[in-house]
Amino acid sequence: MSQSPQTSGGTGKTAIQSAAERFGVIERPLLEWTPEIAEETEHLYQKVKDHIPRIEWPVYAPYISAINRLKKERNAVILAHNYQTPEIYHCVADIVGDSLQLAKEATKVDAEIIIQCGVHFMAETSKLLNPDKTILIPDMKAGCSLADSITGADIRLLRERYPGVPVVTYVNTSAEVKAETDICCTSSNAVQVVESFGVDRVLCIPDEYLALNVAAQTKVKILTWKGHCEVHERFTAEELLAYKEADPQIEIVAHPECPREVVEIADYTGSTSGMINYVKDRKPPKVLLVTECSMASNIESEVPEVQFVKPCNLCPHMKRITLPKILDSLCEMKEEILVDPAIADRARLAVERMVNLKH
Repeated sequence: MSQSPQTSGGTGKTAIQSAAERFGVIERPLLEWTPEIAEETEHLYQKVKDHIPRIEWPVYAPYISAINRLKKERNAVILAHNYQTPEIYHCVADIVGDSLQLAKEATKVDAEIIIQCGVHFMAETSKLLNPDKTILIPDMKAGCSLADSITGADIRLLRERYPGVPVVTYVNTSAEVKAETDICCTSSNAVQVVESFGVDRVLCIPDEYLALNVAAQTKVKILTWKGHCEVHERFTAEELLAYKEADPQIEIVAHPECPREVVEIADYTGSTSGMINYVKDRKPPKVLLVTECSMASNIESEVPEVQFVKPCNLCPHMKRITLPKILDSLCEMKEEILVDPAIADRARLAVERMVNLKH
């Protein structure tokens, strides 16, 4: 599905123009550091003081103040993925979590507008589950190496090659791909979804490492695809063993998008939400989160007794989302996510099948 500006409802207008006309364009506010802004945002600075030097706060605070004011005027909520930077995660987000968690939580809010601070497939998933709401993403170019590794046409070819074999698609994919699948899965429920068919072979795509980690936990034969997350594939067993040798007290907490040999070394493996809950519940003296670097920064302030060791692999796509772009998104109602209804209906069904699967 193209990420270029789309026309809306046969009017010949782009989605951005249509959204701007519905809600009106707001002139970008004057961004000044004032004593009032300093007082208003001080409680937020306390959440990020370990990551943003005090001398830099006057640059961030006017944006934060303007965003928090405008989202109320717009009746908007901001969803931020766990990989967003601390000033977004702690200072302007209304709801934080992993991609599916965000989309599901968005169905519970009354806001007309949702600003998705994450990558494109996440905004599409929010649109699938919230078809009557306006979904905006601050940067349409915020993509995903994993989602880009497979297309709807690829799924159709796989069905020809493996007739009758169920297709389980990771939620980290485009709406076009979801529309061609039987059911979606997350990193936390993939084993349950795979086994729900009661068959001996299942396609689990596109993340090869997630599929291999699922295969190690089930008797179902897992057919894979060569898709990888460019952040998680960079971690190596040698790197993690070196940390362990340097300090045996470190607990390694890994995401299942990591290579199999990395997961085998980890003390715990789970989704981003599972990783966060593990650290909050267990409170190990030292922990190494084998995932995108910003997540450790975001939860560090919530568990001050835990020391985080940070092998800093950043997601360049997540980092395309910034405070200035969020403000522009609110002011100009851009960039709006639209999904072709013919695709949306089928893609939504795949997501809903997963959501409705009994645990």
